[in-house]
Amino acid sequence: MIRLCKTPLVFFALWLVSAAVLADAPGITWPAGWEVEALPDTSAQVSRQRAVKNDADGNQVMVMELTMTRVESDHQVNLQGVLLEMRKSIQKDFFQGGYQSVCNKVHAATLGSLPALETTCTVTENGRHVLSQTLVAAVEADKAYVLSYAGQAEVYKASAEEITAARNSLKL
Repeated sequence: MIRLCKTPLVFFALWLVSAAVLADAPGITWPAGWEVEALPDTSAQVSRQRAVKNDADGNQVMVMELTMTRVESDHQVNLQGVLLEMRKSIQKDFFQGGYQSVCNKVHAATLGSLPALETTCTVTENGRHVLSQTLVAAVEADKAYVLSYAGQAEVYKASAEEITAARNSLKL
């Protein structure tokens, strides 16, 4: 009998925790026609959302991901340092894949209503522009946010309005 009583209590507690995490998750309106992917919960400290744009053959041509990470209240985030490390990691990965990449200087931007930092990398293969990727990061109180979007060069450029609309829809 005790076992039966504990089970509903455990489910109720899990429901409360998951409801709190979901209520805390940032909101974004993904572009119409993009496929929203379910991402596994890695922990109660991280919320990840992703959408992809496919071509007529079903191949991914753009991807956009929003990540929220909880930060300890007494921890000071070096946003510029974090963004530079992310950029360095991306450049290293592209280099290992046989690509060259050049990123613009980290500069001020906005993410939702928050002040943010942003950088965009242009990826080339044998001198031909093949891919672009943008990283935008912001911190608010006990949360850090990163919006990343990347795509084939032509699709990235053609998707500028969709990307802007998604960025403007953010509720952090």
